[in-house]
Amino acid sequence: MTSYEATRAWADARDAADPLRSFRDEFLIPPHHGADSLYFCGNSLGLQPKAVRAAINDELDQWGTEAVEGHFRGPLPWLTYHETVREHLAEVVGARPDEVVAMNTLGVNLHLMMVSFYRPTAQRPAILIEAGAFPTDRYAVESQIRFHGFDPATALIEVEPDSEGGGISQATIERVLAEHGARIALVMLPGIQYRTGQAFDLKAIVDAAHARGCVVGFDLAHAVGNLPLQLHDSGADFAIWCSYKYLNSGPGAVGGAFVHQRHGKADLPRFAGWWGHDRATRFRMGPQFVPTPGADGWQLSNPPILALAPMRISLDIFHRAGMDRLVAKSRDLTSYLEWLVHTRLPETLDVVTPSDPTQRGAQLSIRVRAGRDAGRELFEYLMEHGIVGDWREPDVIRISPTPLYNRFSDCLGFTDAVVAWRDR
Repeated sequence: MTSYEATRAWADARDAADPLRSFRDEFLIPPHHGADSLYFCGNSLGLQPKAVRAAINDELDQWGTEAVEGHFRGPLPWLTYHETVREHLAEVVGARPDEVVAMNTLGVNLHLMMVSFYRPTAQRPAILIEAGAFPTDRYAVESQIRFHGFDPATALIEVEPDSEGGGISQATIERVLAEHGARIALVMLPGIQYRTGQAFDLKAIVDAAHARGCVVGFDLAHAVGNLPLQLHDSGADFAIWCSYKYLNSGPGAVGGAFVHQRHGKADLPRFAGWWGHDRATRFRMGPQFVPTPGADGWQLSNPPILALAPMRISLDIFHRAGMDRLVAKSRDLTSYLEWLVHTRLPETLDVVTPSDPTQRGAQLSIRVRAGRDAGRELFEYLMEHGIVGDWREPDVIRISPTPLYNRFSDCLGFTDAVVAWRDR
């Protein structure tokens, strides 16, 4: 176990010895009164890589000089531009390249996947989600249930937390599957629960759900670029995610989807679009839709080049840093932050997120013991002092030390600020 110290000298020494320290210099850190802010909000919006501006300008130049011929000319022709992010995206999520595609946004991709993978019957109409799911998931699954003519009051099953902090154990998930599995068409759970920061065991969920005849999909909004994902090996049927959090691809960035290899050539129902048509015959403009094999076959329209450019830059950073090294640093940073909270602020803060590093990512969800009003007061104090986290109702402050650009000294700075707030 690492021996931590709550001193500036110790934190600075750890930062100096960090083999990933140079990656921080590739990001724009928001300023605060002439110094860098302490930015712990990569779980909501990742920072801008410095190389993004030039990448977008390159495509603007291509548009200006080549116009429509930019689809076929230049170093990165637009016709195949989405393929430039495929390999590195597959690395990040632990998938085969043909199993992933960058397209649309998370909510759109979730609906597109459910068209194919939520096929309810009178005997098996239900969708399983976690209680307190992110509104995107809740709204989407409820609307899909209604669209198919079923009632969410009976066809939406929610797994309730079984721990004081709001976590849900694998045993509870399996108990619910044992009780309701014969009625469940789709298990739709997150990789990380957004409010508590709990990470789920994807393969264990897939194995348990498949044994009951259920299809399994995951919302990886808070897990992609954060957890050591192995989507192919997990056996998940599909997954979707956004790219503006840990993937640093910009506000409203292009999202992504995973479709397991076993479904890549299957004749599944889907909402078809021209860009999902087999590339070899796409420009023959025929009336018969022939899907491209793999995840590409779920595309609707040609990719937004100016929006994909930031993702290409960020995924190159991930490729150079390596997910194994990023996860190792993330666990060390988050453990240090947790140790600081427990050591310096045991009477002030409670950590909701599991202590087991394998059951969380780069996030601690924190409650102020004095209650919601004090929690909101602390959050606003932190923001005023250049420490950027985020607030989630009813009473959670989320602090996420992201390994690409956060430091051990940032974690110390956070607890310094909470101590100053407490001792005012």
